[in-house]
Amino acid sequence: MSAEDLNRTYMRFAHQILEPYDNPTHPAIVGMQTRGVYMGRRIIDIIEKEYQAVPDFGLLDVTFYRDDFRSKLKMPEVKITDIPFDLYDRDVVLIDDVLYTGRTVRSAMDALMAYGRPRSIRFCCMIDRGHRELPVSADYVGMKVPTHPDEEVAVKVKQLDGEDAVYLINIDGEADG
Repeated sequence: MSAEDLNRTYMRFAHQILEPYDNPTHPAIVGMQTRGVYMGRRIIDIIEKEYQAVPDFGLLDVTFYRDDFRSKLKMPEVKITDIPFDLYDRDVVLIDDVLYTGRTVRSAMDALMAYGRPRSIRFCCMIDRGHRELPVSADYVGMKVPTHPDEEVAVKVKQLDGEDAVYLINIDGEADG
């Protein structure tokens, strides 16, 4: 996906997220560290520009909620969680870059429940690459990209990576984009 493709997708996400609600500030948006935070901010910026309203926005780190953080991650890099609003009875949209096994989304739901009890949780991702290990699906998807286990999907955001793009990367390092 090119920067132009991503911009169109962010615009679509903003409209899809707000569609069920009369009030554009009703859903709370929570970006999952790291790229989900930048994606969430882009969606918030579009909502502010298009609707002159700013939904609540939070940052979520799921490191300690992961089922593999002790076995797989030798020295986990913990990032900030900042949810500056009450989750009780809120409709929350989680934002992340890639949906793969479903384990990170499960961890995010556990983390959210530790902060409160939302009315509903929806999930938005730029890329759904398949290979689910848990019964998780996205409510809003930028693109479905069937992948092989020896491939990775890299979602780039300008603030971190210097460009907005999505690449399919073979483990041998060869990129298709």
